[in-house]
Amino acid sequence: MKATRFFLLFLLAIHFISCGKSEKELATEKIQQAEQYFQQGDTLKALQSADSVRMLYKGAIQQIIAADQFKRKVYGEMLYRAQDQLDTVKTEIAELSKNFIQEKTEFDRYTQYIHKRQDFQRRWNKSFIQIYLDERGELYISSNYYGDQWLNHVAIRVYDGDVQAKTDTVPVDSPLNYHSDFMNTKWEKVSYAEGKDNGVIKFIAEHADRNLKAVFLGKRYYYIILEDYDKQAFVQALALSKALKLQTKLEKEIKNLQSKVG
Repeated sequence: MKATRFFLLFLLAIHFISCGKSEKELATEKIQQAEQYFQQGDTLKALQSADSVRMLYKGAIQQIIAADQFKRKVYGEMLYRAQDQLDTVKTEIAELSKNFIQEKTEFDRYTQYIHKRQDFQRRWNKSFIQIYLDERGELYISSNYYGDQWLNHVAIRVYDGDVQAKTDTVPVDSPLNYHSDFMNTKWEKVSYAEGKDNGVIKFIAEHADRNLKAVFLGKRYYYIILEDYDKQAFVQALALSKALKLQTKLEKEIKNLQSKVG
């Protein structure tokens, strides 16, 4: 009985093996699955499914070649989309750049984008918040105070009604907290670099339609109302920053895709 049972199990095993799908068939199904994912717009799953053919079915040579060809087709489509998006971004950058003066001095590592309405030569005797942008898309701000008494300010708060944002503190003895005086005039400039704006840039850009005020926080408080053109400078600088960063990302992506298509 035991021998008969063993023999029957052996026959069943042989039957299942003979009826199982071959590597070529399984690999073909993987390629078809990859095509379906691609048609559904799921590029990542499409590539993963095609990649699995080479890993799982090493004996299915024709299917491996077909999977590689499919991947090149997918990468080619991705390359076309990225190039099209890059053209759109470059057009946006060109349009936004009209609002800025591009400048690179011997002290600058990167080209600076200075908003035309915030050129310091026009604003040196005003108290205002200035936004800075470079060719990498990096942003920071400074609070510029001009008056007849020292504030020794270390931060600013921008607000309107129940909404507000406040920078991090930049101590008076920090290199980013600059003081100067000429005759009876005092000038203070505090720079909030490397994220020390603490969301103030985004806050001003997103609330540019409101009557935003700012208070310079120090030993004394000093209040200003943000000018419409200063708020627009923030809106345009933030938009240009995002476009410049996207351009860099797309250029790297395109270079990578070109190596996979060729």
